[in-house]
Amino acid sequence: MIIRKSPAELEKMRRSGLLVYRVLQTLAGMVEVGVSTLELENAAEKLILDAGARPAFKGYYSAAAGNRYPYVLCTSVNDEIVHGMPSRNKVLKRGDIISIDTGVQLDGYFGDSAITVGVGEISPQLVKLLAVTQESLERAIDKARPGNRLFDICSTVQKHVESNGFTIVREFVGHGIGTELHEEPQVPNYVDRNNENPRLKEGMVLAIEPMVNAGKPQSKVLSDRWTAVSQDGSASAHFEHCVAVTKDGPWVLTRP
Repeated sequence: MIIRKSPAELEKMRRSGLLVYRVLQTLAGMVEVGVSTLELENAAEKLILDAGARPAFKGYYSAAAGNRYPYVLCTSVNDEIVHGMPSRNKVLKRGDIISIDTGVQLDGYFGDSAITVGVGEISPQLVKLLAVTQESLERAIDKARPGNRLFDICSTVQKHVESNGFTIVREFVGHGIGTELHEEPQVPNYVDRNNENPRLKEGMVLAIEPMVNAGKPQSKVLSDRWTAVSQDGSASAHFEHCVAVTKDGPWVLTRP
């Protein structure tokens, strides 16, 4: 069941979203050669707790992993697609890219967002990968309007990514969000005819999150049971926003 939010609920989600935005912007400013992903983790946890919020990811149970996620952030470097685990031993190098994904619960409502950042100067191919992934998100956001259908969002991401020579990760998808971190509907980044295609209505909130590989689309999960990487070792980018469907058009809750 897709749960539509009232204007008052959307305002609460807006506060959660803006906190996530502030956290990610702070972390993006910290990304540089020599910084460990655990340093980013520690900074994020302090920012979230100081704001009176609860980290959404820390303690989140996954049946697939068979345990609870132990960190505030997912920090996915280079060929890591999603759910990369922070570590003092993972130190950023010049030319790396890092996807930083985090969420919070504030006053009972969740916010969730992700960015991918280059470490120093990155290759032209990686510059294009990040740009195309972010562009696909922006184009998808524009489709989050009453009367459109979910597949309008999915196909928009897929067409932009594939027309630029990159591939869509299919094993991981976006989702509804509200009083739960993951709600209906699932939001694939491609048209999945086995997925339902509901009409978009006012009050729906979708976490749209393209995950794009520079090489082939297949992924695998490492022995930690969380970290997903591209099977062929190619780089992967990830951007995410929470978007409310309103009568005035898409409202991105996770940026000013």
